[in-house]
Amino acid sequence: MKFDFHTHHHRCGHARGEIRDYIEAAIKNGLDIIGISDHSPHFASEEDQPFPLITMGKSHFPEYVAEVLQLKEEYKGKIEVLLGVESDFFPEHAEVYRRNYESYPFDYVIGSVHYVDGINIFKKDRWEGLSNKQKLVTKETYYDLIEQSARSGMFQILGHIDAMKGFYPEFSSIQTEALERTLKVIGEYDIAIEINTSGNTKYCGGWYPADDILEMALSYGVKVTFGSDAHDPERVGEDFEAVRQRLKEIGFQEWVYFKEKQRFSVPI
Repeated sequence: MKFDFHTHHHRCGHARGEIRDYIEAAIKNGLDIIGISDHSPHFASEEDQPFPLITMGKSHFPEYVAEVLQLKEEYKGKIEVLLGVESDFFPEHAEVYRRNYESYPFDYVIGSVHYVDGINIFKKDRWEGLSNKQKLVTKETYYDLIEQSARSGMFQILGHIDAMKGFYPEFSSIQTEALERTLKVIGEYDIAIEINTSGNTKYCGGWYPADDILEMALSYGVKVTFGSDAHDPERVGEDFEAVRQRLKEIGFQEWVYFKEKQRFSVPI
């Protein structure tokens, strides 16, 4: 079985193409399942769309869901289309997000930490001028937020769990036990993590998470799935077979997918 659960489209303001384009790309690339998971609105904001180049507006959300559900029906028999969303995680606003998601028939919700200390993790200059101690605290705060997201019960999948290295590859070499503690909690709460191939589009190259993190995740019984994080239809399913092979080499025997928030396992 071949799938991709992490895709975006034009509504988020920084991706190219319509939802249909991603579905057609998935069919062309031989996928059995394609998940649509655009960025969640900033539900806690008083403004409808405070960041139009980062995520859709709150008023766009119902139409987004309706379009995916309509395409799900249209493409029956050709490919299975799943309704997902990539959710930001702000602990102080978690219940606001939870209530919004409960109103819709999501197959899965990806929980991704994009902000640490109020700054986007992909902001290229966020590390400039920080001491080693401050860098350590930043990394530990990042993993504390991911741990909280695992405990929240809101998500089936946790997104790109070492993506803070995207524009700062040195992030990976900051030594802390926070990562291992977080993986242990993810395993205990039985949440899946994705292998996300969009690291290829950043300075760090490669995938999220790195192989050593995947090895540790396996030791804690963490389930895995696949997402390209495509912001362009041309990237749908990117590196799927390479990821499959690498997971086998690490020792994984299965990976998972979700329908109606129920988890299913398939051999790798």
